[in-house]
Amino acid sequence: MEPVEYTVLSINGDYAQLCSDTGIENQVAMFLLPEGTDVGSRLLYADFQWTLL
Repeated sequence: MEPVEYTVLSINGDYAQLCSDTGIENQVAMFLLPEGTDVGSRLLYADFQWTLL
């Protein structure tokens, strides 16, 4: 699986709305994302792990 970079578009309660650099939107539970994730954060998803860039 190729690494994918996302931007956090919004946070709605326990979920974050993400958009990849290719324009694909995803909704992910906040508990899966790194501590400190906020609106506008850049995230890398690789090897089933999230990293705050």
